[in-house]
Amino acid sequence: MHIQTSISRRTFLAFNYVLLTAVAVACLLPLVNVLAISFSSSAAVGAGKVHLWPVGFNLKSYAFVLNKPEFAKSFLVSLGRVAVGVPLNMLLTILIAYPLSKGSREFRFRNAYAWYFVLTMLFSGGLIPWYMTIKLTGILDTFWAMILPGAVPVFNVILLLNFFKSLPDEIDQAAQIDGAGRWQALWRIAVPLSAPAVATLTLFCIVTHWNAWFDGLILMNRPEHYPLQSYLQTVIVNRDLSLVTAQDLLNWSEVSDRTSKAAQVFVAVIPVLLVYPFLQKYFAEGIVMGSVKG
Repeated sequence: MHIQTSISRRTFLAFNYVLLTAVAVACLLPLVNVLAISFSSSAAVGAGKVHLWPVGFNLKSYAFVLNKPEFAKSFLVSLGRVAVGVPLNMLLTILIAYPLSKGSREFRFRNAYAWYFVLTMLFSGGLIPWYMTIKLTGILDTFWAMILPGAVPVFNVILLLNFFKSLPDEIDQAAQIDGAGRWQALWRIAVPLSAPAVATLTLFCIVTHWNAWFDGLILMNRPEHYPLQSYLQTVIVNRDLSLVTAQDLLNWSEVSDRTSKAAQVFVAVIPVLLVYPFLQKYFAEGIVMGSVKG
C-alpha cells in the first residue's frame, strides 16, 4: 500500500512538473520572440525569418527608441507615478487596515467602516461620474489625476487587514503593558511582523501603477503627460499619427515599425523584471497568510 502511494505521489509530482514547465515555457516564448525581434534587422523581421533568435543582430531599434523624447518623457512620468503612488498606497493601506483589524470592543464602528470599504469594491458610479469627479476637483490633466483617485486600493486593505488579524493578540497586549501607544505598536511591531504581506502588496502596487494605461488616455489631454503604457497604447495598439514625427519616418528606413515596437515593449518590461525577484520570496507567504482568516 505504501509503495502504491509512493508511486502515485511521484506520478502526480511528475505530471505537475511537466505541466508547470509547459505553462512557463508558453509564457516565456512570446517574450523571447519580442526580444529576438527587437535585436534583429528590419529586413529579417519583414521577411518573417525571426522566431526565437535574432537575425542580423543590431541595436538600432533600442537606439531609436531611447533617443525618442516622447518615450523618455513617458518613461519618467511612469517612474514618478510609481515613486509617489506606491508609498501613498502603502501608507493609506496600512493606516486603514490596522484599526479595521481590531475587534468591535477596541474600535466601536469597525464593522460599519469595513462594510463602507467593501461596498466600494462591489458598486461603482461608472466612468462618467468618475471622470466628472476628477474634473471638478481640478486635477484633470495633472500628475495627481493618476495618483489620488486610486490612492486607497481596497483589495490590498482587505488582504493586509486579514494579515494583521492573524498576528497573536498577546503581542499587542504585551506592547501596551510596556507602555507602547497605538502608533508605536503599529510601526514597531505590526508592520515589521507583516513584512511578507507588505512586500507582496508593494509589488501589487508597483505593477498596477506601471501597467496602468487607461487613466492616462482618459485623464491626460496632452501626449507629453502620458505615462509609458498610455504612450505605448498610442503607438502600438491604436496608433496616433500625430505622435509620428518626420525624423521617425526617416529612421524607419533602418528600423522597421515592428522592431521599434518590440524594443519599446521590452524596455517597458525591464523595471518590473528587475523589481520582482527581490519581492518574489515574500509573495506566496504574504498572499496565503493574508487570505485565510476573515
